[in-house]
Amino acid sequence: MRIHLSSVLVDDQEKALRFYTQTLGFQKKRDIPLGGGECRWLTVVSPENPEGVELVLEPDGHPAVKPFKAALVEDGIPWTSFAVGDVAAEHKRLVSLGVRFTQPPTDFGAVITAVFDDTCGNLIQIAQETR
Repeated sequence: MRIHLSSVLVDDQEKALRFYTQTLGFQKKRDIPLGGGECRWLTVVSPENPEGVELVLEPDGHPAVKPFKAALVEDGIPWTSFAVGDVAAEHKRLVSLGVRFTQPPTDFGAVITAVFDDTCGNLIQIAQETR
């Protein structure tokens, strides 16, 4: 068994696609229209592992999602975490692109993390293992 897909709930798939590809650097993997509406099966992957885990940019239209996401953001809880080789360097790169961080790079001993706003209603953590 292995993880094939993971999702992030987004308020606008097109905006999310731009942010996750143009700003974060992921690559679009799948873009399949669903049900004749604006909803799509939309995934991105890491350019470091294009055949690896796909991140689904999942519409957040279900009534339970918006209060859930708002509560996570209010409490400063990231929805997911992405691994990076150097949190400080990635933080600097993303800040230069206008990304807003809610937690600067912070050393927790075995891991250094930072948390940013993905512009789609989520906080996302970047993490670097130090051991």
